[in-house]
Amino acid sequence: MRTSRLIAAGVAAALAVGLTACATSSSDAGSDAGGNPADDSAFPVTIEHVYGETTIESKPERVATIAWANHEVPLALGIVPVGMSKATWGDDDDNGILPWVEEKLDELGGDEPVLFDESDGIDYEAVADTQPDVILASYSGLTQEEYDTLSKIAPVVAYPDVAWGTPVDEMIEMNSKALGLEAEGDALVEQLQSDADAALEEHSILKDKKVLFAYVDPTDLSQVGYYTAADTRPGYLHDNLGLPFPSIVEENADSQEFYLTVSAEEADKFSDVDVFVTYGDDSLIATLQADPLLSKIPAIAEGRIAILPDATPIAASANPSPLSIPWGLSDYLAILAAPLEK
Repeated sequence: MRTSRLIAAGVAAALAVGLTACATSSSDAGSDAGGNPADDSAFPVTIEHVYGETTIESKPERVATIAWANHEVPLALGIVPVGMSKATWGDDDDNGILPWVEEKLDELGGDEPVLFDESDGIDYEAVADTQPDVILASYSGLTQEEYDTLSKIAPVVAYPDVAWGTPVDEMIEMNSKALGLEAEGDALVEQLQSDADAALEEHSILKDKKVLFAYVDPTDLSQVGYYTAADTRPGYLHDNLGLPFPSIVEENADSQEFYLTVSAEEADKFSDVDVFVTYGDDSLIATLQADPLLSKIPAIAEGRIAILPDATPIAASANPSPLSIPWGLSDYLAILAAPLEK
């Protein structure tokens, strides 16, 4: 699951949408508290993905989603899923729902979705019990076996190419098309880009800055891990905000690995990084600056380090999603910009 990926590679063992037009049309057409406002004439639709293609023959009324954030697309478009993945990282009140999702569910009303606990893999029985008409997973790492098993329950929208590498815009496009709301999905993408542009303008000091999304284990400073262009965190900063990749990310831009490591002895590979962002707490800054090798990285030596408090909602929002962008993008960029403003 996405939560496991958030923790495993990057953190080792430790580790209301502002779319007025869409919200209005969804509310008007979906007055049954979360029903699908799509026109029946939009179907059938066919979605291409890594395992071939999936055809949804008729308008899905019972929408289930698995993996990180897929549920935010139907929610942003006024549809309450019958079931969705439980949040186990970044949840502020341990109810399995991230705060921006809670806000949207409160706004839409209706029955609260069943939460699928995917800590040990997909709970096929729980998914089947929700009797879905479609299963959205365009942002996921579904294996062929998982896809085949889920397909016995309902049509499945898998990821397009790279596991866990679907950009937020493409996730919206695929999932909204499966719901028969392709035009509304396009409008959502446009609104979220407008939100991104406004947030960057608010923190304009970040423009043209090279941000490295990294992870350093404070108990083992022998290597530096960093997220590649295949990961949605640096991918969003580059694709949607126009920030250039640091040279080490650019050099590995074709990698399908979302996370790579470099020996601390090769710290010079990070010499062009403007902001070094990582998960942890403020004590990590002193730890990095005291290390004889990592302190050779200019961004570290000069204190251009942005810390995302580990396992908090703002840290989770660094993985951009349809509801987290309007909820926290400005606050997230403020954290990235702060080290440049000293």
